[in-house]
Amino acid sequence: MTLKQLEAFYLCATSASFAIAAERLHLALSSLSKRIGELEASLGVVLFDRSGQKAVLTEAGERLLPRAVELLELSTTLRREVSAEAELTGRCVFGVGELGAVTWLPAFIARVKAAHPKLQLAPFISVGNVLEERIGRGELDFAVVAGRSSRSSIVSQKITEGRFVWARAPGFEPDRSIAGLLSAGVPLVALPPSAGTTRLIDDWLTAAQVTQVQRLDCNNWWAIAGMLVLSVGVGILPCAIAESYFRRGLLRPAKEAIALTPMAYSFQSRRGDTRPLIASMLAHARTSADLDTPVL
Repeated sequence: MTLKQLEAFYLCATSASFAIAAERLHLALSSLSKRIGELEASLGVVLFDRSGQKAVLTEAGERLLPRAVELLELSTTLRREVSAEAELTGRCVFGVGELGAVTWLPAFIARVKAAHPKLQLAPFISVGNVLEERIGRGELDFAVVAGRSSRSSIVSQKITEGRFVWARAPGFEPDRSIAGLLSAGVPLVALPPSAGTTRLIDDWLTAAQVTQVQRLDCNNWWAIAGMLVLSVGVGILPCAIAESYFRRGLLRPAKEAIALTPMAYSFQSRRGDTRPLIASMLAHARTSADLDTPVL
């Protein structure tokens, strides 16, 4: 057997389909199937049951998977110990939230392209829950997401924090608190419940003893800011976005007795994914991630 065969086996075993595994390895599906066939021939066992609509691991495949992970991890460790970081090639598909896209993403891409000019980067912008699902299916190599994943198949490593502030239009009931406005039925304009910031808001509402909220969900921070400017409701904004609205007098910060806690953002990847790509991207993300400074 070879390490390339074991890597192909690992990705096939942990991705939603062989097609996704082939894309992550930058191989044609036929080439990937050939590697799996060669591995099965060398071991003298069938590793995947292909009789159904989706190939699933056989008992032999289940036994091999943890050993394959051990060998791939050892290979990565040896490579790091005896040589400098190798140049990465191929295609890297990764996820980032909208806030990351307008703050640290350009700097991250510039750093990675300088270090690995032959690596093709393909960012995908969405909310945290969607990104986690895509990591779980093997469609993304990694993502930077608000909070930690509850999925056992995903490893979360904190890399930065984002700061948020309550905001309202300058003349919108200035004598009432945010908690009082929300309790009175003023809409909370916020990202959808699948976004990581939902947990931040829920914690604040619990601490402020606000039990019922009328929500107006929107999946774009600038649309949310626009609705706040027009007094549609109240809501939180990332400091990186809110500051420009505060400077122009379009919004004002709501100073509440209970402050919003900073939101942790984590680098999420498949558990057991020991490819050098992941370690390199994690290092560059840690260096680049700054959620408080907008690009412009």
